[in-house]
Amino acid sequence: MSAVMEGALADLGSWKPVHCSLVKALEVVGTRSALLILRECYYGTTRFGGFAQRVGITERAAAKQLRQLTEAGLLAKRPYRDEGDRTREEYVLTEMGRDLLPAILGLIQWGDKYLHNGRPPVLHVEHDTGAAVRVEVRSEAGNPVTLEDIGVRRNPR
Repeated sequence: MSAVMEGALADLGSWKPVHCSLVKALEVVGTRSALLILRECYYGTTRFGGFAQRVGITERAAAKQLRQLTEAGLLAKRPYRDEGDRTREEYVLTEMGRDLLPAILGLIQWGDKYLHNGRPPVLHVEHDTGAAVRVEVRSEAGNPVTLEDIGVRRNPR
């Protein structure tokens, strides 16, 4: 089954998704290194060397990806200085970067289920209770929504 295409969108052959938000999002975070750098930000990595080492990419690749994520607005640079060293910059999540958390957790959740046979290498839990953190699709009314429950329609604006 699929989503319910409504109105003018029902005839898939009559339109193309030229202004698709997914395409725009993938232009920003559609690489392996971008997603893994964001994962590391969620896990607390902030310093340049930590990203390259933990993601397993070259420093050149890390610099390029950090620059792109910063220019896109997902990360911000913040100065820090270790005692006896010069001032450097670390990378911190912006609101835009934090708002991507459900998408990243959704990918992790999918990988845990289908690529790790339900035995995830790490657990994501609510810190205070230990309850598993789950990403799910819900309407603004709070109702769980399946693919077949989704209507896709033109935005009147």
